[in-house]
Amino acid sequence: MNKQISIIGCGWFGLPLAKQLLKQGYLVKGTTTSQEKLQHLKAFGILAYSLRVLEDSIDGNIEAVLEGSDILVLNIPPGLRKNPNANYINKIRQLLPFIEKSSVSQLVLISSTSVFKDEFPFSIIYNRTVPNAGSKKAKQLIEVERLCATNNSFKTLIIRFSGLTGNERHPIHMLSGRTDIKNPEAPINLIHLEDCVNIVSLLFQKNSTNNTYNLSYPYHPAREIYYRSKAEALGLQPPTFNTMLSSVGKIIDSSEIETELEYTFKVKI
Repeated sequence: MNKQISIIGCGWFGLPLAKQLLKQGYLVKGTTTSQEKLQHLKAFGILAYSLRVLEDSIDGNIEAVLEGSDILVLNIPPGLRKNPNANYINKIRQLLPFIEKSSVSQLVLISSTSVFKDEFPFSIIYNRTVPNAGSKKAKQLIEVERLCATNNSFKTLIIRFSGLTGNERHPIHMLSGRTDIKNPEAPINLIHLEDCVNIVSLLFQKNSTNNTYNLSYPYHPAREIYYRSKAEALGLQPPTFNTMLSSVGKIIDSSEIETELEYTFKVKI
């Protein structure tokens, strides 16, 4: 019997991952918060459910989403950029009792490298590096990682993405034309959607458990140089940086994942 995977959050990353897993022979359940997208998911062969995880409740049949699945990919955006007062921790706490009672033995938590603070001199972040950022978003992400990693009902695989690109999504579109941007000399840390999907699906094949991976394309030029070049390549107005202040930043090192999976990043950012 094919292994079954549930993905809570079949959006920008979750849907391409679901398609890849279907190609690899997995049975895939997926959720969306939009009734309109249900048929879209079903058209790809995904067993689709409408599910909305709130801070005090769950709107949808979470038991059906989890039933029979060995692996759960938890891909819920914290939503703190749009709503700084959102409580991401409470949302995850709503889910944990249901996961504990389900057939899920492996939880894959999609997180972010923003759990590491920017520093000068620029720090190099490895898989074993302990999260240390102090922003409200980072603290919530760190606590969610802790809640999942210390739960004895399942094994947890934490995957932290750097800045995501792909499908017309790229930071330059938000930075174009802006002025007085900080940290011109800070290294960039970006990763393309295709590499995200490839690496996560490979980790499933390798049966990686109880590990943490920080993912970024292995190319870290200074922000000012990179974004000016990217704007020029796309015909956009370049951003202007503040060079009067010292830059802080970090370098996300993904060499361990390249070695472990014998993986070569496919898409230059």
